[in-house]
Amino acid sequence: MVPRVLRVRECIEEMEGVVTLVLEAPGHFAFEPGQFNMLYAFGAGEVPISITGDPTESGVVRHTVRSVGQVSHALTRLRPGMELGVRGPFGRGWPLERAEGGDLVLAAGGLGLAPLRPVLRQAMAQRSRFGRVVLYYGTRSPETLLYREELAQWQGADIEVQVTVDRATPGWQGHVGVVTDLMQPGHFDPGSALALLCGPEVMMRFSALRLQELGVATGCIHLSMERNMHCGVGLCGHCQFGPKLVCQDGPVFPLEEVEPLMKIREL
Repeated sequence: MVPRVLRVRECIEEMEGVVTLVLEAPGHFAFEPGQFNMLYAFGAGEVPISITGDPTESGVVRHTVRSVGQVSHALTRLRPGMELGVRGPFGRGWPLERAEGGDLVLAAGGLGLAPLRPVLRQAMAQRSRFGRVVLYYGTRSPETLLYREELAQWQGADIEVQVTVDRATPGWQGHVGVVTDLMQPGHFDPGSALALLCGPEVMMRFSALRLQELGVATGCIHLSMERNMHCGVGLCGHCQFGPKLVCQDGPVFPLEEVEPLMKIREL
């Protein structure tokens, strides 16, 4: 429950209102892709933020933060040399061991690409572990593309990257539409595929349905849920999701565990 105090080494402005904080972390900050930390902005409060760094990277830990409230606004205004509190890592990560030797399918919507970034970095570093690796990524417009330089790096590392936007702007030559439009037969072997989804719940729900139509087994589809986490350790109950607690039992869940609950609107 007591946060460690870490210093900001670098602030990377990904787009308006979205900043990646690179924090100094002496030694190696061990985490599983898909886990999160609780970040504490002094005088403002604490919020759960996914870890977006490379699991093999030493000396730093990275988080991509969007300014949407008092605490996240304070975090995005931090500058190099300033400090914040960090608790974690918490939660259950992506089950990458289940993709060993098979195809890996990632589907992200908007800032949902951030929790999948560690998976992509690991896939680059250990490319021989997997068969085909496919990323389907959708965002509102070309201006809101996250990690745009890394998208090209991933493509160059034998990862198939397919991007779509909800609305095009002048000069955009890519796809326009929803993420599920990108998912077509032949991109991967549905019999061996492990699918990892992160983004708005409506996007994950329809992406899961589309992947099932293409032949991916329900048990091979996993989603990252981020509902109302406050303490990170299962004490406050704010993130109760049916019989589950997102902070302890998730944030990554097999589809079969949460599919019925995703039809219930969050209050």
